[in-house]
Amino acid sequence: MRTVVETINLCKTFDMGRNNKVQVLKGIDFSVSNGEFVSIMGPSGSGKSTLLYLLGGLDKTTSGKIKINGKEISSMKDKEESIMRRRDMGFIFQFYNLIPNLNVEENIMLPLVLDGKKTKNYRDNLDAILESTGLIERRLYRPSELSGGQQQRVAIARALINDPEIILADEPIGNLDSKMGNEIMELLKKINIENKKTIIQVTHSIESSKFGDRVVNMKDGELYD
Repeated sequence: MRTVVETINLCKTFDMGRNNKVQVLKGIDFSVSNGEFVSIMGPSGSGKSTLLYLLGGLDKTTSGKIKINGKEISSMKDKEESIMRRRDMGFIFQFYNLIPNLNVEENIMLPLVLDGKKTKNYRDNLDAILESTGLIERRLYRPSELSGGQQQRVAIARALINDPEIILADEPIGNLDSKMGNEIMELLKKINIENKKTIIQVTHSIESSKFGDRVVNMKDGELYD
């Protein structure tokens, strides 16, 4: 299978001031094939969210390499990296990150607007995503009118609108009860299988991790099987 994400001896250190440096990631070697659903599991402070942000180009490495579809992120110009992030990746966060004064449709379409695309060309795609995420009847609702689970469905739909190959999910059910969380994980698994999306999620939940094809454990900045 084709490797879509790869890290080589990836390290991340944070400078806390007063000559105090904290090494959060310690030589991570990691790869994900196209169509895989990988769960990175570990306790809070293990470095898993930091790893996810680095994979998505949301933060800079201290040393080591990250390759997306064979191309090293550090070798990309800022514009190229930004385009890669907008078009090749979709992001799902624990806190939804919806714009309060935009309705469901507008929140979902936001990545297209930021990418300079004409939203009218994506109406059919929007309708299909609204249907698959169970939001068709709430397309004009604002976030304040939605439950937490519905808001996360909007965030998932937003991640899909540009048809990215890779979905990065940071504790996607961290703010939900067990019933709603299970529904969201089932939706992500459906997207993985039916839409053939590569999904990398970080989680501290054993139940959530089981939805992945493969579970990678993380502790103190290191991965282990």
